[in-house]
Amino acid sequence: MPTYSRSGYNVTPLTQEELKPLLENLSEETIRITQKAGTEQPFCGTLLDNKKDGFYACVVCGLPLFSSNHKFTSGTGWPSFFSPFAPEHVGTKRDTKFDMERIEITCARCESHLGHVFEDGPKPTGKRYCLNSASLHFYEEGEKLPNKSKPIIMETAYFAGGCFWGIEHWFQKGNGVINVESGYMQGESKYPTYKEVCSGASGHAETAKVTFDPKVISFETLLAAFFKMHNPTEVNRQGPDVGTQYRSGVWTTTEKQKKITNDFIKELTASNTYNDPIATKVEPAKVFYIAEDGHQDYIENTGKACHVTNPWD
Repeated sequence: MPTYSRSGYNVTPLTQEELKPLLENLSEETIRITQKAGTEQPFCGTLLDNKKDGFYACVVCGLPLFSSNHKFTSGTGWPSFFSPFAPEHVGTKRDTKFDMERIEITCARCESHLGHVFEDGPKPTGKRYCLNSASLHFYEEGEKLPNKSKPIIMETAYFAGGCFWGIEHWFQKGNGVINVESGYMQGESKYPTYKEVCSGASGHAETAKVTFDPKVISFETLLAAFFKMHNPTEVNRQGPDVGTQYRSGVWTTTEKQKKITNDFIKELTASNTYNDPIATKVEPAKVFYIAEDGHQDYIENTGKACHVTNPWD
């Protein structure tokens, strides 16, 4: 099952077989540093004084690791950054070599050694990611990128099916789903709060924004899962949750999504899948307003359950 970062990159760990051809054209020094956790001499790295705009990718697999926007002069003799390109792109592990205890940083995709992270960096993170230039390849802004350094082509779909906690949780389990966020859609006011949405006055529906890799999972598969997750015949409610904010809906982003959804509902109706008429609304997507932090990954963070059926069984 592929693993994705929320920035849209495939960070699935490479196998030894996949890694082997990537190492064949690297210099002995690069191999020493990236594969044997070596360290280059201070003030000797080719990227230490680089001040161009762009990003620094893993020299082995090409995954973007650090942005020029987060680079600073630390005076240590190695390229330094206060934050990674994306949290999921960099791995960490305890390093006790040389009678010291440090935190080693590695590429999350190919596990190549990058350097170490320390707690003496600048605000806002207070961290100093200390890198070997030999572990990195710099891509200047505007430069043509190889496929290995590009994000995947993503698509987005919006589903409302009662409480967004459970809808978000189960969509996250889908193979090919990159990210799911809880939010509010199809209302009249701007930047609604959870309290306003719950009052029914704003007209919004609790909605899950699903970002996915169409090469791995199709919109049709997501749609089928959605109709298994909830009862689409209930009007302005879902189980014990009552109100227009809990209405069932698919908010489409393209004419293709609209047609697929309407055709799917017609097939469900013709097959008498449900005893009552399907109440799911199919409307062009309006503005998505992301919900407050406490509603994101709610089930994962709290361990609580939600009255939504697992659609992947």
